[in-house]
Amino acid sequence: MLGLHPLDIAVLLAYLFLILFIGLWASRRVKNTSDFFLAGRRLGKFMTAMLNFGTGTHTDQAVGVISKVYSDKSFAGIWYQWLWLLKTPFDWVMSAVWRRLRIVTTADYFRNRYDVSVATLYAFLAIVILMQNIGTMLLGSSRIVESITGGQIPFGVSVIGMTVLFVVYGIAGGFTAAAYTDVIQGVLTIVLSFLLLPFAIMRVGGFSGLHEKLPDHMFSLVDPKGEITIFFIFMVTLNGIINISVQPHQIPISVACKTEMESRVGVTYGILIKRICTVAWAFTGLCAIALLPSLDNPDHAFGEIARLLLPAGLVGLLLASVIAAVQSSCDALMVTASGIFTRNVYRVFIKKDKNDKHYLLVGRISSLVVVAGGLSFAFFMGNVITALELFWKIPALMGIPFWMGIFWRRANPTSVWVSFIAATTVFLSCEMDLFIGYEVPLPWEMVAYLSAGLIGAIVGGLVTKPQPKEYLDLFYKNINEPVDKIEYLETDTM
Repeated sequence: MLGLHPLDIAVLLAYLFLILFIGLWASRRVKNTSDFFLAGRRLGKFMTAMLNFGTGTHTDQAVGVISKVYSDKSFAGIWYQWLWLLKTPFDWVMSAVWRRLRIVTTADYFRNRYDVSVATLYAFLAIVILMQNIGTMLLGSSRIVESITGGQIPFGVSVIGMTVLFVVYGIAGGFTAAAYTDVIQGVLTIVLSFLLLPFAIMRVGGFSGLHEKLPDHMFSLVDPKGEITIFFIFMVTLNGIINISVQPHQIPISVACKTEMESRVGVTYGILIKRICTVAWAFTGLCAIALLPSLDNPDHAFGEIARLLLPAGLVGLLLASVIAAVQSSCDALMVTASGIFTRNVYRVFIKKDKNDKHYLLVGRISSLVVVAGGLSFAFFMGNVITALELFWKIPALMGIPFWMGIFWRRANPTSVWVSFIAATTVFLSCEMDLFIGYEVPLPWEMVAYLSAGLIGAIVGGLVTKPQPKEYLDLFYKNINEPVDKIEYLETDTM
């Protein structure tokens, strides 16, 4: 039935009933917009860690690493997720800064540091980023389902089915539901990451057998003759450090916890788990090269090797892991996007003086629009690797203004607009091959748009008037005041 053993179907149904129970329970705890968008700022270290791990770790990332290792025939494909490895120490520092900002969304940061026009600019960009991120997750996860069922559950059916599941769940329970589901999803993602590897290693004759079947250069962390060179690693890491704070879900996760220490521990340790899981993904990719050397689509490598190796029951567990990853991540991103729209667009420009229940309803309705955009990305993006690379680039277009706002008091709204326009112009020129028809390599594209954004920010800040000192003093006062006790702000609800 549907290309699955009855035992696998039983495992899937058990998972779905469990999630239904959690969703109904979480929905009863959502009384206002603070509960829906921030889980009431009551998350502790463990819940924050699992939320950060779950939201930041998606099935499409496993598919992307395995696909890149498979297509490039190199372990260096691990850098398609390990690009975040070298920025991990920044998480300990920045998670405290994010919590001290005492905000709800990243757009709130841009409003508090600059003005409403910049917050609105970021709000629309953030919604696009989140739509694209949701689409990437649906794309990667549906490729697994399609291949593991031998095509009996087609790609389109899988996309729609998983979308309906996370939409209903997320609209009912909001960020609270996402946080509790991420505990389950976190455990299942770790299982997913290491489930295939023992079977694959045994099938190829152990690690010695894997080395016998593949040439030595495939095990290198750098591929000097291919795409992933030292320069590539340096640039994607730098780009990641610049863009991480502008990823719309990052600040809501950090500020939904009780204190800044809860945020530091939860964010940093939650994401460290992912670094370990990534190693398992890369080795699974090497095993796929040895066992399935002639796949037409590298995105199918994960699902095909699972179908080849896993016994009945474990296939169902793997699919439950896939669904859990989509559900917990996509509903968190959906809620984040609806929060940005409701707080930073709807409440500012459309209805300013409605009650909190009205804004809660708007948040739930706008979630559907965000999901529609995510579906568009899922169906129109070519492959998981292209989608992941696009996700690296788009947030970085506002990354320079974010960091300039922290470290340079002269940065002002004009500098943000000049920086964004310059970076976006260069980015689009690279994407459309407008540089004399030449396709710019990924790391050099990053050099180009980051340089344009930095130069634009500096020039814009120097040739225009700085913001009033008293306005900036209020902003920097928050950054210098630790959050060492639970704080509930009037601005948490609308």
